[in-house]
Amino acid sequence: MATTVSGRPGYGSLLRTPGAWTFYLPGFAARQPFAMLTIGIVLLVEHTTGSYGSAGAVAAVSGVSMAVCAPQSGKLADRFGQRRVLLPGVVAHALSVAALVTLALAGAPLWALFLAAVPTGATIPQVGPMVRARWAAVLAPGPGRPASPLAPTAAAFESVTDEFTFVIGPVLTTALCTGVHPAAGLIAEAVLTLAGGILFAAQRATEPAPHPVTKDGRRRASALPAPGVRVLAVAFLGIGAVFGGMQVSLTAFAEEIGRPGVNGVLYGVFAAGNMLAGIACGAIAWKSGPRRRLLVGYTALTLTASALWTVHSPFLLAGLGLLVGLSIAPALISGYTLVDALVPGSARTEAFTWLTGAVALGQAAAVTIAGRLADARGAEAGFLVPLGGTVLALATLFALRSRLRPASAERTVARGVGHREPVTVD
Repeated sequence: MATTVSGRPGYGSLLRTPGAWTFYLPGFAARQPFAMLTIGIVLLVEHTTGSYGSAGAVAAVSGVSMAVCAPQSGKLADRFGQRRVLLPGVVAHALSVAALVTLALAGAPLWALFLAAVPTGATIPQVGPMVRARWAAVLAPGPGRPASPLAPTAAAFESVTDEFTFVIGPVLTTALCTGVHPAAGLIAEAVLTLAGGILFAAQRATEPAPHPVTKDGRRRASALPAPGVRVLAVAFLGIGAVFGGMQVSLTAFAEEIGRPGVNGVLYGVFAAGNMLAGIACGAIAWKSGPRRRLLVGYTALTLTASALWTVHSPFLLAGLGLLVGLSIAPALISGYTLVDALVPGSARTEAFTWLTGAVALGQAAAVTIAGRLADARGAEAGFLVPLGGTVLALATLFALRSRLRPASAERTVARGVGHREPVTVD
């Protein structure tokens, strides 16, 4: 299935793609864990232990577990199909969250919370990469059918959707945890994951065909050996450091000024900037390629993140957080767009999950470090984490930028079995 677009492609044309709404809407609900889980764990565990460091460590265990297991989930989805991986996954995730909540409220020791956090993170459904793989499948060229010009628009639209969840998720989780019950945010996350995941898995018509073997009968190769994927993973580690550092440090900042409820608002402004930039990226007809946009966007992200630790006013912090958010979307969208030029279609879901897992791993490390710094020296020290993560990632990007080119001299990319189309990466 593919769509043919006349005139200038845009979001309207994208959403008129046959079957788009059937997987997009349930996918939106099912991808909430990535936006709600970390902050939900931090708020619940900090409530029961009184320590941001302990709360950040438990959230970090969950994030590391997700980062390790996400690519394997993506590989299985590419090999056996999304539905067969997703259905048992969402059930296991709901049960794991229930166990973590029960242990935390019962005052279980920290080691027990660490143990419960492992399956909680490992079972986070990789719905975002699955939705991206569906867009790529329905927009791919086929026999007698040209490639759709909507692929970059789809990448931008997915980043907007991701960031919209980060507008809704932290605000909703904070409101539930502070206004209803400290565990309410995690309970809502589990319910949304289960219901959305089941509905998403039921949409069989748009599910990409599984690729258990290659055309010559060999087992399908992994996406990770592609050098560009590894470079992008490092870049996405830095983006995860921004997300994790902001979540913990904004929470600590709100506590320091005696206004804990403002935490969700500050993080929502940060995520709103990301979402607005994503909308703009999809609406612009870019003349530069995604590789150049990634380098420029990441430079802007590093510069804006470098000033976070100097701000002490909630209003100034909201403004600077907005600028940081505006800088994230171009980097994210460019990175996901480059995946199409670096890996074959049979490994696309796995490649997307490597990037999603890298964000989770960076977020987990940032939550741990920022939590310890916030406990010891306050929110100001915690805001140094986004700076450190982006500086290291930016240096890696510039040093290894040549690896973000397709291996083929003709710069072609597999968009489906037996079909290739030219892609401009610069």
